Amino acid sequence: MTDYRTLAMLVHGESKVGKTTLAATAPMPLLALDAEGGWKWIAGTKNPNTGEPYRRVDWDPMGPPPEYDGTWDFCVVNVQKWKTVLDVYRWLTQAPHPFVSLAVDSITEIQRRCRQNIVGTDAMQMQQWGELLAQMEGVIRGYRDLANDTHNNINTVVFIAESKERGKSQKISPSMQGQIITSMPYWMDVVGYLYPERMPDENGQPNGPIVRRLVVEQNDEVEAGNRVQGRLGMVVDRPNILKILKKIYPDYPG
Repeated sequence: MTDYRTLAMLVHGESKVGKTTLAATAPMPLLALDAEGGWKWIAGTKNPNTGEPYRRVDWDPMGPPPEYDGTWDFCVVNVQKWKTVLDVYRWLTQAPHPFVSLAVDSITEIQRRCRQNIVGTDAMQMQQWGELLAQMEGVIRGYRDLANDTHNNINTVVFIAESKERGKSQKISPSMQGQIITSMPYWMDVVGYLYPERMPDENGQPNGPIVRRLVVEQNDEVEAGNRVQGRLGMVVDRPNILKILKKIYPDYPG
């Protein structure tokens, strides 16, 4: 029977707010395409879903994916070249693999790799913007569709993006170049803006703990939204991908 419990999610936010930490709460075993080097800080920290330290393995996609032998939780591919993104996708679609979750961290940096592959250090020309759009659209939609492929293990795909103010509206949106910034949110089940907020103390003063919050409803200030029929509310406090899956699908295992 086809498992309908899938999720394609885009999370954006300012630097160092915990986007990678959030992605690491997805179901294991997880594959991380690490274009920014942030996943080196995850290994050894505690997985909030199991209470045990995360265990890491690395994968060079010149060869097949590692087998899941119980000695690791997440697998990292170091993405320094655009070709690596394409190589990983070919393996995931053409060979057996153990992964149930995929984190692309960050899609903003991976787009820079794509642009560099097209023009090197030169300025983009008009026709090259179209090439950049086509290549990025193919990769983003291809990776997203892994979650809906009945022949693939992956059921959760999380894209991480930087944030920036967009145009005259100054709406905080995923930081992407070209027209893809408009279309990308439409391809996702959930788009969330992650930010930290200082909570009030017992006297109502802003001296309490800092809590991460994920905005998942449409508004005029940040790019956010979802198609999960109100199951997540407007804001998810202390967000966790596995717990989000359980809110969307009450029968989700784990």
